Amino acid sequence: MSEIFDLILKNGTVVTPGGVIDTDIAVKNGRIADLGGFATAAAREVTDCKHLHILPGVIDTQVHFREPGLTHKEDISTGTLSAIAGGVTTIFEMPNTDPLTITLDTLHDKLHRAQGRAWCDYAFFIGGCVENAADIDALEMLPGCCGIKIFMGSSTGALLAAQDEIILSILKNGCRRVALHAEDEARLKARKYIAEATHDVKDHPNWRDAETALKATQRAVRLAREAGRRIHLLHVTSAEEVEFLSEHKDIATIEVTPQHLTLSAPECYERLGTLAQMNPPIRDRRHQAALWHAVRIGSVDVLGSDHAPHTRPEKSRQYPASPSGMPGVQTMLPLMLDHVNAGRLSLERLVDLLSHGPQRIYQIASKGRIAVGYDADFAIVDLRKSRAITNQWIQSKCGWTPFDGRTVTGWVQGTVLRGQAVMWEDEILGSPQGQVVNFMESLKPGIKMPHSAANTKRIECC
Repeated sequence: MSEIFDLILKNGTVVTPGGVIDTDIAVKNGRIADLGGFATAAAREVTDCKHLHILPGVIDTQVHFREPGLTHKEDISTGTLSAIAGGVTTIFEMPNTDPLTITLDTLHDKLHRAQGRAWCDYAFFIGGCVENAADIDALEMLPGCCGIKIFMGSSTGALLAAQDEIILSILKNGCRRVALHAEDEARLKARKYIAEATHDVKDHPNWRDAETALKATQRAVRLAREAGRRIHLLHVTSAEEVEFLSEHKDIATIEVTPQHLTLSAPECYERLGTLAQMNPPIRDRRHQAALWHAVRIGSVDVLGSDHAPHTRPEKSRQYPASPSGMPGVQTMLPLMLDHVNAGRLSLERLVDLLSHGPQRIYQIASKGRIAVGYDADFAIVDLRKSRAITNQWIQSKCGWTPFDGRTVTGWVQGTVLRGQAVMWEDEILGSPQGQVVNFMESLKPGIKMPHSAANTKRIECC
């Protein structure tokens, strides 16, 4: 008796590690079983993908949800719902949440809240800080932990690690790649008068200038070399940073956001006001051009959305009291498909930035590529379809996007998570099926628990 597959995706154009090919994909038990022609094969479900491209599911390695508590805050349910609506099948959440994710207990709390509520697969960063520096080697190996995140510039409560000795103590303890928000805290404090003098959001990139980012990035690389630790620089924004980091690719990888590739100052602040405010800031076209050059020559390793869904009332506060951040997990793939259609990068390069790159950097097990044995996670897209991004389309609880009214060419037709369609033509299907992501670097027996785990305390956000 011939094998019966769970799902066959027929007649699609598939982006594989070997190139773009016209082939069918057979799925069984949540994994890719085979690629080829399956005209006579039996399957419980067959989806015709004629005129569509099948990409690996997007892995968004930087989102900020705001679980738990107040009704106006994003949570794992609405955040991951927004993800699957945009072709994202895996998210890594940052630790500056409520409570801060810095201990065994708070990680377990996150994992517990995600069970049965997450629409896509997930893992959580643990924030590196003075309180847990001695336990980093154990914490980073816990199931559900995607890595350690360090905030070098102003952040929430205990998560600020501005001093070299604190950063070095974290980097020296453990082995997995560490992600950093690189802005120099001393320079931020010294220059805050710029924002406070004018209360004009157009001064955001003047206050948090390119030198603030470059100075912290140079310090991060120096400390990483001293510690012998791989690092990942998040949301790199300046020409000077990408030029500097291109000389240190042996130890440092680079993330850029679609926002910094798509929006530019001063126009975005004039049009959007504080809705365009994020950290590090949207900068002028000189910096944007440098980021695109780094994308084209291969210096940039991944794209991340830096999804930070503050509400409109929060964003409408007078600058600089207005919070930084904007939603992005749902719009990342449509925006970048539009850039593909505009000739700014190839579809293969985009897949490397959104799927292959995250898998390499974080050593994700069984995800990030369309190959036999990998999870059957797919973003099925129509490259020819033009459509306007609107606030009404956004699934995030914040209900807005800085790209409201922007027409893009290239749209997400469907999202498949481990062989199950979870979104098709904007319709959410089934129930939340998200699972914890596994990592090759932590697939080992005998993981020791942090010595402080028996007596951990929860540190609340301020």
